[in-house]
Amino acid sequence: MEAVPSAPSPLIALVGNPNCGKTALFNILTGSRQKVANYAGVTVERKEGSLLTPSGRRVRILDLPGAYSLDPLTPDEQVTADVLLGRRTGETQPDFVVCVTDATNLRQNLRLVLSLKRLGLPMVVALNMSDVARRKGIAIDAGRLAAELGVPVVETIGVKSSGVRELVKVLDRIGMSDRVAGGGPVLWRTPSKSEIEDDQTEVRRILGAVGGDRLDGVTFSDRLDAIVLHPVVGPLILAAILFLVFQAVFAWAQVPMDAIKLGVATVGNWLGAALPASLLKDLLINGILAGVGSVLVFLPQIIILFFFILMLEDSGYLPRAAFLLDRVMGSVGLSGRAFIPLLSSFACAIPGIMATRTIQNPRDRLTTIMIAPLMTCSARLPVYALIIGAFIPRRTVWGGLELQGVVLFALYVVGVVSAMAVAFVLKRSGQGSSFQALMLELPVYHWPNLRNLAIGLWQRVEIFMSRVGTIILALMVILWALSSFPAPPPGATGPAIQYSIAGHLGSWLAVLFAPIGFNWQISIALVPGLAAREVAVGALGTVYALSATGDDVSGALTPLIAHSWSLPTALSLLAWYVFAPQCLSTLATVKRETNSWRYPIIMAAYLFAMAYAGSWITYRVALALLGNS
Repeated sequence: MEAVPSAPSPLIALVGNPNCGKTALFNILTGSRQKVANYAGVTVERKEGSLLTPSGRRVRILDLPGAYSLDPLTPDEQVTADVLLGRRTGETQPDFVVCVTDATNLRQNLRLVLSLKRLGLPMVVALNMSDVARRKGIAIDAGRLAAELGVPVVETIGVKSSGVRELVKVLDRIGMSDRVAGGGPVLWRTPSKSEIEDDQTEVRRILGAVGGDRLDGVTFSDRLDAIVLHPVVGPLILAAILFLVFQAVFAWAQVPMDAIKLGVATVGNWLGAALPASLLKDLLINGILAGVGSVLVFLPQIIILFFFILMLEDSGYLPRAAFLLDRVMGSVGLSGRAFIPLLSSFACAIPGIMATRTIQNPRDRLTTIMIAPLMTCSARLPVYALIIGAFIPRRTVWGGLELQGVVLFALYVVGVVSAMAVAFVLKRSGQGSSFQALMLELPVYHWPNLRNLAIGLWQRVEIFMSRVGTIILALMVILWALSSFPAPPPGATGPAIQYSIAGHLGSWLAVLFAPIGFNWQISIALVPGLAAREVAVGALGTVYALSATGDDVSGALTPLIAHSWSLPTALSLLAWYVFAPQCLSTLATVKRETNSWRYPIIMAAYLFAMAYAGSWITYRVALALLGNS
């Protein structure tokens, strides 16, 4: 008997305004059954997951980028409109739409609901954050709203599993009859001015009918904003929060870092005792373990940094920070809207550059892209932590502050100040733009959701570990091979690496970098570090392990560099990493975002020039003040 093919899983699109809780709802519905990629031809993130309904049916769920309208002004909105309208080649048109609305700001959200309704796609409206709306005194009649719109309406709470039960019941009832007829493009035209005015009138009418325009008294968010957005107190609070983050990166990470160091050393000792002398033993201990282990030890600090970034984002504080910094950024030709992409660049410049898609002004967007790599990304953190740990003593200053945290905070400040200076120069040279008033929606404050926080942290751990297991591992093997061959000639007295390909390359590069205080080991490490900044730490671990003579191989890189580098050299390398564009992936992302090789070439050139100049000045000043100590 011939098997009957199972029906394809329906594709459900989550659509909504930014900050409506759409992604939190997506996380609740799909859990760990998610995959993240990019849409074909663009760098807009594509999140897709699956949901197993109570009846045992599997449905696919697509989290579309946030949009205010189907008439796009940004690349994010363009992708959302194209997917819904069936215009994207190779992308499946959704069979069903869940329009996620913020129950606390229904007026803004209803305009998108009316636009989606005109498409004629099967849909349901998710009245999200309904619990927050009730606490604010907003009582929306969901049944009346469904009658007014002519589509089902369900209340949801996107941060609780129990808050999506009614929505899951609706999705469970989706059948093949709900699929978009023909699966082809949906007809759409830009609304006229009179139609837009009619929509606004309709929104006001619906709000009056369902109770969405009633708000009782001053809310908790309003009272908190009176403090957080105060022109004097607000910036002080922001500075204190950022300072706390960098203090915690060192203060909280020490115990897990020590545990990882102990684990790496234990594995190294076990391999050293278990394996006979051979190339394989040398590769495993001096190549892979010394290189990968040197990077892996900084995972706790990266997790702590992302923990705070995700906390600030999920609590609703980040848009407030953008508002506070709008005037400062406007003085150098940027909008406060550039703050969030630049803050994202503290995690990684790549998503920060991609986040500039929300900036409508093209010249503002280009300026933000060009300065994003100057934000101190998490890939720099292993290098900073290594050097600070080796040369800055662990002691408290100024009433209990960690000196190492103060130095790290200073490095971040230098990056930010440099970025603002570059933006100011671009403005003066015609690349910047005139100041524009910032219009930004401020979401209500709420406690960060632990589930979303855990998912976000786990995704960052996966990304880091995948880099450790792929790019970093591969480069460490290549570097070990270049550092081990050819073998030293008979009678050689120095370490074998000096006679290898890498040794000769390092000696040539050392001539170029000698004026800024770099030795040949540092010069070698900078080359694989071009692929990703944190690779330089692993490269230093491999190079110094292979530089040892006889059996004198230390498992800890920090005391090695503390013994062999001068303080001016260490400070010079810190200055180099504040500026140098040692990340080919970032330059490739700039190429894709700007669709031109011109801007990544300009970026690489000016950043390398700033890095060399900054290191030279730092090294010479440090020599004059400290000597070659």
